[in-house]
Amino acid sequence: MVSLPEELQAREAAARQRVEELQAEAAELAVRLERARADLSRLEITRETVAQVLAELSAAEAAPEVPARDEPETGEASAPHGIGVMAVPPWREGLITQVLPDVYRDIVEIVADAPGPLQAKQIVPRIGLEATTAKIEGTRGKLKRLVERGWLDENAPGRFTLARHGPGADRVNSR
Repeated sequence: MVSLPEELQAREAAARQRVEELQAEAAELAVRLERARADLSRLEITRETVAQVLAELSAAEAAPEVPARDEPETGEASAPHGIGVMAVPPWREGLITQVLPDVYRDIVEIVADAPGPLQAKQIVPRIGLEATTAKIEGTRGKLKRLVERGWLDENAPGRFTLARHGPGADRVNSR
C-alpha cells in the first residue's frame, strides 16, 4: 500500500508536468497569435492603400483642371471628403494647412515644430496613437503621401522635415 505523502507527491509531480505542458502550448499559441495579428495588420494597410490609390486614380481621371488660386477662400472646407476626392492636395503657394484632413494637418504641424527630422515612430504617439507596427506603418504612408504632394521632405530615408517651400518654411529655413 502506498503512503499518503507518496501519493500526494506523485499527484503533485503529475500536476506540475501538466502545468508545464500547458505553458508550452500557451507560449506557442501566443507566437501564432502575434503572427496572425501581423498578417492582419499588413492586410488592413494594403487594403486601405489600394482603396486610396484607386480613389486618387479615379479622381485624377474625373477631375477637370482647376487653375491655382493665390488665396484660399475663407469658406473652404478644411478637409474634402468622399470617394474620388483627393484628400491631400498638392502644396502650392498660398495653400494653408487647414485644407488638409485633421491627421495630416497634425502631422505637418508636429514636423514643423520639431527641431530636426522625425521618424514615423516618433510622430505616432504625438498624434495620439498607440505605437504599434500597424499605426507606425499607416503614419509612414501618410508621411510619404505628404512628401509626394510637396508638404514634407524626406532628405534621408525615413526622416521627415517640413518642405523648404511649404507652410512655415521660414521657421525651417531660419534654423
